[in-house]
Amino acid sequence: MYRYETHLHTSPVSRCARASVRETLEFYKSLGYEGVFITNHFLDGNINIDYNRPYEERINFYFTDYEEGVKLSKEIGIKVFCGVELSYLGTDFLVYGLNKEWYLKNPQIMDMKKSDELRFLMESGAFVVHAHPYREDFYIDHIRLFPRCVEGVEVINACRSDLENSMAEHYADNYSLLKTAGSDNHVAGKIKRLAGMASNTPLIDENDFIKRVRNGEMTIFTLENKAVEVVK
Repeated sequence: MYRYETHLHTSPVSRCARASVRETLEFYKSLGYEGVFITNHFLDGNINIDYNRPYEERINFYFTDYEEGVKLSKEIGIKVFCGVELSYLGTDFLVYGLNKEWYLKNPQIMDMKKSDELRFLMESGAFVVHAHPYREDFYIDHIRLFPRCVEGVEVINACRSDLENSMAEHYADNYSLLKTAGSDNHVAGKIKRLAGMASNTPLIDENDFIKRVRNGEMTIFTLENKAVEVVK
């Protein structure tokens, strides 16, 4: 089986990340992963650039970690794919299938109501997944669901509780949404638990991933990182 990380944050783009692109790729390579999707926080989330900077400048900064990952991928021997994590008051969405050029051409998304933005992304060819939909934390006022604005649900997030993941699976089942899994890794090798998606043959690109998820050709897996005792 070929394993892939689908939910991953790196420094310096994600302000909350604690590991560089190189550290992160070397960690996943050491576990035998075939590839990773870098899904840093987008311009509407915990990104490490001033919101007042011009849109194009922020987009160019946003993609620097992904572009570094692509450059390092051959050296380290692991594939790197593009993704995005959108945010709305603590509610997050993973977006696959759109590239830097698309985001540069569509600055209007920053002014859209989130439900309209999500629909527009899907109309543009994106695969949109509601990440950790039942996450609870001090900064989240309440849980929000967008069942008509997403195509999938992250039913296993390695950083969330069994209850939160169980509720996510019920959400996906009751709305007939596709299921994914990811680690939400911000710390490379310091994470204790991992989750992701696996395939029988290597993925070609982001669109291949989307096609396989839609066709039921990807399977969910979980792993324990025995090198650490606690998640930092």
